[in-house]
Amino acid sequence: MKFIISSSYLLKQLQVLGNVINSSNTLPILDNFLFELDHSVLTVSASDLETTMSATLGIDSESKGSVAVPAKLLLEILKTFPEQPLTFTVEENSTIEISSNSGKYALAYAPGDEFPKSVSLDDPSVTLVPADVLATAISKTIFAAGNDDLRPVMSGVFFQFSPQGLIFVATDAHKLVKYARTDVTASQVADFIMPKKPLNILKNILGTSDAEVKIEYNDSNATFSFDNYVLMCRLIDGKYPNYEAVIPKENPNKLMIDRSQFLSSVRRVAIFSNKTTHQIRLKIAGAELNVSAEDIDYSNKAEERLTCDYQGDDMQIGYNSRFLTEMLTNLQSDMIMLEMSLPNRAGILTPVDGLEEGETVTMLVMPVMLNS
Repeated sequence: MKFIISSSYLLKQLQVLGNVINSSNTLPILDNFLFELDHSVLTVSASDLETTMSATLGIDSESKGSVAVPAKLLLEILKTFPEQPLTFTVEENSTIEISSNSGKYALAYAPGDEFPKSVSLDDPSVTLVPADVLATAISKTIFAAGNDDLRPVMSGVFFQFSPQGLIFVATDAHKLVKYARTDVTASQVADFIMPKKPLNILKNILGTSDAEVKIEYNDSNATFSFDNYVLMCRLIDGKYPNYEAVIPKENPNKLMIDRSQFLSSVRRVAIFSNKTTHQIRLKIAGAELNVSAEDIDYSNKAEERLTCDYQGDDMQIGYNSRFLTEMLTNLQSDMIMLEMSLPNRAGILTPVDGLEEGETVTMLVMPVMLNS
């Protein structure tokens, strides 16, 4: 088995696949990349059993075969090469030899058939989504997903597909984000919960792609295919909470304010808040918003006044500044709207401008009790 490939082209592909490999694996074979050669097509795969990703590379070769090559060692050596063709030759003594312009390097390999086989989906449902739409949907929602091992369904992003459009939801019970598109639709109704790890990998590479992503899914697995990559992952098993039930429908108090001005104010004032509750207080009366925080233990306090556009009753409401900051940072609009009903009901944060046709973002932030 022998093939020739460009060093930088191979490195670029392997760095993407390397994100799948865990730092400590139960099976030693998972510390390797699987190289499968079929004449001029080389398929490289990486897996952690839950997530498997492969890339198909066009190369110069006439042979067939498969070997598992140590991932860490291969990445380290590839990073040091300037751009040049490399020749990989599988030798008889269980080593694979890499020949560059300046020298030769031998790595021990394992037989390719020891590598776990990826699952094939039987009769999957298929939806096509533009890469930029999927990348935006992931980055808009993933920050709100929880980290609680006891509630695994909340540790992923909920995908809901229908002929009316696509909906992506993430929540950790303190904050919730719903990202919806009506300009991209699916042929049939389906929903599944995607784990965070494969989503983060997708988010990082989809941003640079202008392809259509083919999503195939059944009850237990999903596959994302685009460009020369295929990412396959096991879905989170369980029923997602009814998120529509927690979004308050009647919100008579509406606050409209400049997003970056509000964000800077919350960030500054939050420095003076209690380090365990991160509580800040919003006091709204007329066209004035008063943002304040106090840490009684250390006699620290801060208060800022902002002008805003407000319709509704005068009110005071408390929020966790970290959640508010995360949400405001994640929105790209110039103006935002905060809709509220009562100081103990969740507030709804939405962008007023900067959205594409058919795109909506709804963020829900739970209030914290104020000590009057």
